[in-house]
Amino acid sequence: METITSRTNPLCTHLRKLASSGSYRRERREFLCDSPKLLEEALAYGGSLQTVVCTEQAALPFVPAGVRLVAVPGDVMKSISPAQTPQGVLCVCKMPESALPERLTGRRYVVLDGVQDPGNVGTILRTADAFGADGVFLVNGCADLYNPKTVRATMGAIFRCPAWSCGLEEVLELLVGIPLYGAALRSDTTDVRTVDYSRCALAVGSEGRGLSQALLAACTKTLLIPMQPHCESLNAAVAAAVLLWEAARETI
Repeated sequence: METITSRTNPLCTHLRKLASSGSYRRERREFLCDSPKLLEEALAYGGSLQTVVCTEQAALPFVPAGVRLVAVPGDVMKSISPAQTPQGVLCVCKMPESALPERLTGRRYVVLDGVQDPGNVGTILRTADAFGADGVFLVNGCADLYNPKTVRATMGAIFRCPAWSCGLEEVLELLVGIPLYGAALRSDTTDVRTVDYSRCALAVGSEGRGLSQALLAACTKTLLIPMQPHCESLNAAVAAAVLLWEAARETI
């Protein structure tokens, strides 16, 4: 294991840029994970580990040969970690291939439409993984899938549940023949408890605007989550969790 003590070391600069810049992440095809949990998940589920950085006090799991191992003092860790309270372990992973599948062979998918909060995007990916969804599509300016806040909120699901950032038209072409259910109000809105989820895609809109008109127009039907009359809506991640649970509850 090598040791770095300078905050200006090129690796430290690289890590800070991975944490702060989406364009840099896309250019380098790498992303940053900022906790021991995410390192363990990357090791368990085939994340393409490039580098592990830790403080001297951190306990590391077995890391395969070929992965760069670096020890840093606490002040350097604080300067490179995107977390307010660093947990003593960072790792860098290669992004997986991002090409869309030629066709969809799974049972259930999620389409996120302009969901801009990284925590919500990461939580939805985590929930999709928990309830057996086959993939998540991010369209219309969703939060960066590889933003450290998004990655942290996935709790490792980013290594298990396929996800693609792409154009709406590309998704709609893939979804031909698969019912698309949107979380929105329309004349055909149906109670979420009465829908056939045997094969479908579930669309969830942005926190402020809901589903875009283009995606709403493509929905086979829209779904209503019953709630108290004085409540207008749910957080995007909570709404997605309700839909995914309803879709999965007879099969898990």
